[in-house]
Amino acid sequence: MAPLNFPQELTHDSAGDWLKSLVFAMKQDKTRQIIADASRLAHFDSSALAVLLACRREALAVGKSFGVAHMPDKLRQLAVVYGVSDLILSVPGEQD
Repeated sequence: MAPLNFPQELTHDSAGDWLKSLVFAMKQDKTRQIIADASRLAHFDSSALAVLLACRREALAVGKSFGVAHMPDKLRQLAVVYGVSDLILSVPGEQD
């Protein structure tokens, strides 16, 4: 599968629409591993974490693994502050 490409901006205002489109893309994919590519994320709030966690939950519910590639440092820091960093795993071999 091509990675789930996150947008440049992911805030409360756009999170619901992005989540719907990302979940749709995941359901179309037939592979066992879902990779979210967060390299484009430049402007985001904690809603980006909520979207990542929801995508993870959807992937796990259908027996797929889930990882995140190219997570911005600020998003990693938010994950630590909110206590969810263990749930949002970086893709093995990621060079971030």
